[in-house]
Amino acid sequence: MKDSQEYKEKKAFFEKIITLYGRNVVVEMLQDSSIEVHKLHLAKTNKPDGAIKKILTLAKQRNIEITYHEKNALSRISKNAKQDQGVAIDIYSKTYQHAKQLYAMQTFRLIALDGIHNPQNLGMIIRSCAAGNVDGIILPKKNSAKISPLVVKASAGTLFKLPIYFCDTLEEVLAEFSNTDIYALSLDAKESIYDIQPSKRSVFVLGNESEGLSSEVEALCNKKLIIPMQRDVESLNVAISAALIAFMRA
Repeated sequence: MKDSQEYKEKKAFFEKIITLYGRNVVVEMLQDSSIEVHKLHLAKTNKPDGAIKKILTLAKQRNIEITYHEKNALSRISKNAKQDQGVAIDIYSKTYQHAKQLYAMQTFRLIALDGIHNPQNLGMIIRSCAAGNVDGIILPKKNSAKISPLVVKASAGTLFKLPIYFCDTLEEVLAEFSNTDIYALSLDAKESIYDIQPSKRSVFVLGNESEGLSSEVEALCNKKLIIPMQRDVESLNVAISAALIAFMRA
């Protein structure tokens, strides 16, 4: 029954599962004892030597469940047949949470991502936000880069240090906020990011690498900010913009 407490708890658990793939990434996850591993997936065709031998040894040391699959079945789990190298791992991330939890929070400073497709950019944004004055990132599941080995690499070990609030679309989350300053970065804004003191509930929305904010998302923003630039430079890489916002005064 979908209404049962058991179903709700199971659903909530699996919402926090992030599946990664690739031998080097899996070794990295297994070597970090602070990362909670739910399950390890291996293709039956893997030869038990080299990286696979190391993976098996680490999994045994941590008493992690291993499931063996036919290659096509493993590819359905990894969702990347060309790059999974016959290995996938399910990570239980306490920092990966549903965005609906934000509605009841009294204070937050968040960066919301609208159509960020480049995994390196996403990883660098996560790193900057983890290091700066940001309480979390809102990351839609649709029209967005997914958490992947490239994101893990670009985040340089910070992926699980900062709350990432997932949702289906950014519009559905922004529309539910009340008493919240939702800032769009815009070239026609009157205020600079250096002119404001963020309110208790602030969301800074960053748009697609080439097209910026979608019209639907921009319509839900109630304030505009500009990053002042010299020498007729028109724009910055979105990851750089995120870093500047992340290190705004607290």
